[in-house]
Amino acid sequence: MEEREAGAFPFPLKGRIPNFKGSHDAARKVRELEEWQRAKTVKANPDAPQLKVRELALVDGKRLFMAVPRLRDQHPFREIIPPGNTKPRKAVSIKGSQKYGKPRSMEELPEIDLIITGSVAVHRDRRRLGKGGGYSDIEFALAQEHGKITERTTIVTTVHPLQVAEEEIPFEDHDIPLDYIITPEEIIETKTGYQRPIGILPEILSDSYREEIPVLKQMLSN
Repeated sequence: MEEREAGAFPFPLKGRIPNFKGSHDAARKVRELEEWQRAKTVKANPDAPQLKVRELALVDGKRLFMAVPRLRDQHPFREIIPPGNTKPRKAVSIKGSQKYGKPRSMEELPEIDLIITGSVAVHRDRRRLGKGGGYSDIEFALAQEHGKITERTTIVTTVHPLQVAEEEIPFEDHDIPLDYIITPEEIIETKTGYQRPIGILPEILSDSYREEIPVLKQMLSN
């Protein structure tokens, strides 16, 4: 993406969910989805390329939730509720979410209608590659365990066309498959056999996850 000058601030693109030129156009295209129009609750990642999607969620009157970084809080989600005089774009930045985000426990989290997730690379057959930290997968699994994510929840990512890979992308049991891939020019509805994970898989959790994520530690100790 950097070689093709397709990236956008912040740089370098490596080591993060890469921002891309056209991310605002892709965000506006998300609005064309019937699932977006019906959605009342949205959970979104905090990364730069999805900032416009988060802004539009507030503009369109949806309840917007973002996870606490690395889930290191007994209340692992924040509902973004800015005062009326605050611009939505400011409220949905990382700093804004810390200022205007109201703590929500797993029990307080409503059922999520639509998930916006960031991606490093995707495949048209539903596979997605993230940064490799695994926190998006754990967020998803925890919300599943608490009945907040169901088969009715739609999973969407926005990417640059260069991020839509033709080559193989690894897919593990804990990985989240996509329902829609949105680029600035295209809405890709994915339809394959890749299945969603089913809750927390204790056998693959590292000790660091078990110890550093309070909600996970409590759940596994019960």
